[in-house]
Amino acid sequence: MAALCHFPSAPSSPRLFHLSRLLSHVSRASKPQHLLLSASIENSIPNASAAGSRLRCFSSSSNAAASPVALPSDERESRSLGDITRPDFPILRQVVNGFNLVYLDNAATSQKPSAVLDVLNEYYETCNSNVHRGVHYLSAKATDAYEEARTKVATFVNAMDRREIVFTRNATEAINLVAYSWGLSNLRSGDEILLTVAEHHSAIVPWQIVAKKTGAILKYVGLTKEEVPDLDLLKGLLSKNTKLVVAHHVSNVLGSVLPIDDIVVWSHNVGAKVLVDACQSVPHMIVDVQKLGVDFLVASSHKMCGPTGVGFLYGKIELLSSMPPFLGGGEMISDVFLDYSTYAEPPSRFEAGTPAIGEAIGLGGAIDYLSSISMQRIHNYEVELSNYLYHSLCSVPNLHIYGPAPSETVHRAALCSFNVEKIHPTDIATFLDEQHGVAIRSGHHCAQPLHRALGVTSSARASLYFYNTKEEVDAFIQALKDTIDFFTSTL
Repeated sequence: MAALCHFPSAPSSPRLFHLSRLLSHVSRASKPQHLLLSASIENSIPNASAAGSRLRCFSSSSNAAASPVALPSDERESRSLGDITRPDFPILRQVVNGFNLVYLDNAATSQKPSAVLDVLNEYYETCNSNVHRGVHYLSAKATDAYEEARTKVATFVNAMDRREIVFTRNATEAINLVAYSWGLSNLRSGDEILLTVAEHHSAIVPWQIVAKKTGAILKYVGLTKEEVPDLDLLKGLLSKNTKLVVAHHVSNVLGSVLPIDDIVVWSHNVGAKVLVDACQSVPHMIVDVQKLGVDFLVASSHKMCGPTGVGFLYGKIELLSSMPPFLGGGEMISDVFLDYSTYAEPPSRFEAGTPAIGEAIGLGGAIDYLSSISMQRIHNYEVELSNYLYHSLCSVPNLHIYGPAPSETVHRAALCSFNVEKIHPTDIATFLDEQHGVAIRSGHHCAQPLHRALGVTSSARASLYFYNTKEEVDAFIQALKDTIDFFTSTL
């Protein structure tokens, strides 16, 4: 079986230890001091964010990007991307439970660089105002900055038209927008929606609701023995009845990457539309919506160094133009009469009410920051870091990693979900945090159907971003081994 390091039997039901009782026997003074990461790296590298220019409300230039990290050539060659960029993230400098924070929960949310914090602060200090409605100076500048952020998103994913970008509260709302607007208008009884069992709940539940309302049928693609969605089964399930294919680009549990461009071709051949959950890909690699050919694509700001509270929907302009509003209210109208209303063109049609203005502008700042580093550089570094994490975890006895094993032809995302024999993942995550200052995730990761397909109820997950380092992976592995020793000694 792929991705099975030591072939243990993974836990299939909760076995929660009483950690408060167990941890009371562990002295804080007994923490292994070699897990205290040196702060010398942060102190010796100039803060790149200080050199980065900010998105100023009094400038509408789309070139207001953060400056790339500048180091002497010899330092650039000797330091990893993680070492270079860490000083840009103030939150990573703190001490947690007596240890320098090791943050490995990036698939849940990313940390924010000073450049993005500066953009948010500057917006609220210098041009906070409502957008699209006022003719005064502050409103005009806020509107310019908000719409410039839309242009930055469009450029970042290579949309053909900036009108194809709709700001939403998050990726979940973006999927619901498609479900309620396009889905309810286009799906009929007997139509089929094809998904994989590895989808996030946000990509499953809206379509369950729509299927119940319309009589459409949900069909699911299972996993192969390598624990990845079965593409042969997907192709076999496609038919003239298939109206929509919903697929993740990168799995938030398996770390697997789907060939979206191929899936789009297969789907379009039977007349089906394709919606892609790109929350785990847009922050980590180059995503080109025109090259992929997708009809809809969603992503979240907070996973790509931007603020919470904003995400975006990409939709082909001809599709968005044919869709009715998702929410009614101000901003999304053309004219309102007592007995009917006419609606604005996209994207305004789908942005009812006052939007998350500062957050959208902050997302634009995050795109500036990521672009200053280069998404290709980020991806290349994360491939290296991902392989290092995977093989390091394989050195831990009685541990099962879910998803495909990396190879020359199989690239995993920089995350590993795993279980350790006879130890509940929540116990592992709690001990790592309280005894070592290491932050990982435990639970079902909003993917209960996937965990059931894997034969477990939950897993632990370590997920990396470009500001993480191999030294942090080493610290995590040593802390994990210490955690396992603690729990196995109590059994």
